[in-house]
Amino acid sequence: MKAGRIHAYHEPITIDEVDDPEIESESDVIVKIGGAGVCRTDLHIVDGIWKDTLGNPPLPYTIGHENAGWVEATGSAVTHLKKGDPVILHPLMTCGICPACRRGRDMYCENGHFPGLDGTNGGYAQYLKTSVRSVVPLAPGTDPVPLAPFADAGITAYHAVKKLIPLSYPGTHIAVIGIGGLGHFAVQLIRALTPATVIAVDTQKSRLQFAEEIGAHFGVLAGTDGGVAGVRAIAKNGVDIVVDFVGEHDTPRHGVEMLAKGGTYSVVGYGGAVNVPTLDFVNREINIVGNLVGTYTELAELMELNRQGQVVITAKQFPLDDAPRVMAMLEHGEIMGRAVLMP
Repeated sequence: MKAGRIHAYHEPITIDEVDDPEIESESDVIVKIGGAGVCRTDLHIVDGIWKDTLGNPPLPYTIGHENAGWVEATGSAVTHLKKGDPVILHPLMTCGICPACRRGRDMYCENGHFPGLDGTNGGYAQYLKTSVRSVVPLAPGTDPVPLAPFADAGITAYHAVKKLIPLSYPGTHIAVIGIGGLGHFAVQLIRALTPATVIAVDTQKSRLQFAEEIGAHFGVLAGTDGGVAGVRAIAKNGVDIVVDFVGEHDTPRHGVEMLAKGGTYSVVGYGGAVNVPTLDFVNREINIVGNLVGTYTELAELMELNRQGQVVITAKQFPLDDAPRVMAMLEHGEIMGRAVLMP
């Protein structure tokens, strides 16, 4: 089968011919990939940012952690799925028995594997082998192809927004920095789940227009000050919450500057650093919250919101052979919403 694989850091991936995966365990599920989302984390993998964190996984391996498609084959213990069922895959393969899994915080699994990141083969391929614990069935007849980015971008945004629901009330202002693949989910989720006023912040006017089309109340162009003045022109004393989907360059500093006293800075994007004087924490009583990918249950909840039409995806589809070019397009900010590869 075809697969998009990383052979060396700081070099484009290549499309290779590799063996099809085979059932090895009674809990295995092989999925015929319909769509694989192209994520900025894929760029970070190629850049080697995750290399040490993930234990320097041996190369080459197939990347891609946002995957959806149809069941192709199952192990003997998998009785509730059959060939042809449409599914979306939680990105982490979990054990189900560690303390984190038992508490329902399965994204902290102590024994998990992360296809597409940690050396386990991912979904830039025609087929992917995963665990039954990762498979979220979709409604019969659902086209899984455009839904693939919900598997990481969607549930990461959902996981972050769910934490903010108790902090949101009528009159709350929330600034969303970065209207890309995750940010466009967040705008919709905040509108669907909270009464807050949403302020979109981005460096591109086209993305701000896009944000307003999908529910943002205001759009602020991030200039030399990162949009701080524009945000504070709308929320005079600062916003109650900032959700930063960029997390590098100067967005952490500007995000904290946007906050009102008692505000919360929610970090989703990464690559930079948060440098805040401790006196600022005390005097302004601000909070900083980190966010990982969401849980299996949150992915199932998100797919129900999608089924209800409350959260939709804007994605452009490309053939798998175009993966290196599409990754370059993402790097240069040329993707609106999300890109999906089709084997």
